[in-house]
Amino acid sequence: MTHEPATAVLHWGLPRLRDLPWRHTRDPWAVLVSEVMLQQTQVARVVPKWSAFLLAFPTPAACAAASLGDVLRLWQGLGYPRRARNLHATAGIVSAAGLFPSDLTGMLALPGVGAYTARAVLAFAFEADVAVVDTNTARVLARVGGVRLTQREVQAAADHWLPPGEAWAWNQCLMDLGATLCRPAGPACTECPLSSWCAWRGVGDDPAAGSAGVSRAQAPFAGSERQARGRLLAALAHEQVSVGAAAQVMSHRAAPRLVDDLCAEGLVRRDGDWLLLP
Repeated sequence: MTHEPATAVLHWGLPRLRDLPWRHTRDPWAVLVSEVMLQQTQVARVVPKWSAFLLAFPTPAACAAASLGDVLRLWQGLGYPRRARNLHATAGIVSAAGLFPSDLTGMLALPGVGAYTARAVLAFAFEADVAVVDTNTARVLARVGGVRLTQREVQAAADHWLPPGEAWAWNQCLMDLGATLCRPAGPACTECPLSSWCAWRGVGDDPAAGSAGVSRAQAPFAGSERQARGRLLAALAHEQVSVGAAAQVMSHRAAPRLVDDLCAEGLVRRDGDWLLLP
């Protein structure tokens, strides 16, 4: 991206940045916790959970010293418990090493840390010159370019747009632009600082539809296996559940298989006829 549109985005975004608590820290642990929690979970649900989690586990060492069961109890309400398991495993690795990796290869080696999360921690904790692509920025990139993008093309476009030395501010501003103006439906094109450079501007087929990195509608939660798994984990956060009662707790025809899956994933422990958190 040339200097002019990058400056326009920063001038628009910096005075309007959403006041999110993780934006007030450069602690890589706190940033990582926020990014893991924000995966497929709305900001409003994450804010109180993030604060409570860091109060209980302010450092990787504190999290590593706790049982996975204690981590899962605090995770209740966020869904996708594999994220908590991976975060607990990462805490153990970082605690043993005594520090976080500070490059992309090292970050990607951590459990459950993919391309987005790795770059987010590098940009938001270490302020490294790394372009971060979430669903909001991917939507902006596709619309400004006027074409559907592959995963490689999305990252290449983000890398090209990144103004050197401004990674923290740039990535935050571009995310907020996608979240507040370049919305999935009803984008506010006339208010957008990139409108002069945008190839789409709300006219014709939306190039973001089907573009890599842009989130799609999820399957209904009600009646899903995800809901059933969550019911059992929520019950186990308070007390053990007998194997025989699991089907009633989960209220799902696939309960036996789901219990086996949870045990295989290390999210539930079976002790004789009882199920417990690990």
